[in-house]
Amino acid sequence: MEIGFIGLGTMGFHMARRLLEAGHALVVHDTRPEAVTRLTKLGAAAAASPRDVADRVETVMASLPSTDAVFAVAAGKDGVIDGKKVRRFVDLSTTGARMAVRVAEALAAKNIVQIDSPVSGGPGGAEKGTLAVMVSGPAADIEVLRPALSVIGKVFVIGDRPGMGQTMKLANNLLSAAAMAVTSEAMVMGVKAGLDPVVMIEVINAGSGLNTASRDKFPRAVLPRTFDYGFTNGLMYKDLRLCLDEAEGMGVPMWVGNMVRQMFQLATAQQGADADFTTIVKCVEQWAGVEVRARGVHP
Repeated sequence: MEIGFIGLGTMGFHMARRLLEAGHALVVHDTRPEAVTRLTKLGAAAAASPRDVADRVETVMASLPSTDAVFAVAAGKDGVIDGKKVRRFVDLSTTGARMAVRVAEALAAKNIVQIDSPVSGGPGGAEKGTLAVMVSGPAADIEVLRPALSVIGKVFVIGDRPGMGQTMKLANNLLSAAAMAVTSEAMVMGVKAGLDPVVMIEVINAGSGLNTASRDKFPRAVLPRTFDYGFTNGLMYKDLRLCLDEAEGMGVPMWVGNMVRQMFQLATAQQGADADFTTIVKCVEQWAGVEVRARGVHP
């Protein structure tokens, strides 16, 4: 299958690489030349702009960091919307349902189908092809895409309307963020009381407190103090804002979600928007005056 791929960052590179390795022909574009070069060395063809990509293939995928970037690539100047060959735009980013609908309406004027396809599983899942791929759009187009999307992860068909996949992704990320925030509080409390954080994680993961933060993020990025899980505070805060905005628009209360959003707003301000989102634990540590650190791991 001939596929265009726009956005070759941490997630996009691995997804594009897997598509190439599976035998798909790729035309790629990124604002960073070095990102494009990584893929052309593996056999992809380079394009000068999103429009250039859309001039050359029927299916264009995009993995982008912000809602504004998605709209600009899809419907802005020299965007996918002006391509001569494109028939469908597959958005692998997290934009929220409102932006998905906006993009869908813009592209529909040129008879281009918008497919929501946000993914979850982090850089590790992208590298291994084990992402959760949440797809919504016309059934016929989803079936055309299924073989390619199956290369990057497990495909879940969420619905047929624009934005349904995005709503699913926001619900997922709300839970992921909440797990990271409250596990940070629990771990700092234990360390402050003199508990061994490694033993704490072992107990939590053997008991009812098990969650994605205790299972993956603390052992990999917090206890060794590497803080390199691969997702930033700024992106998590963006996703939480989108989630709460969407919930408010539907009249759904988000009391706990609002507190999680505030914690990541603090982490973004204190640790930096580009810092790994596991650094949220540092905000709690600084207040309590302790560090959640495996024994033998030095500052």
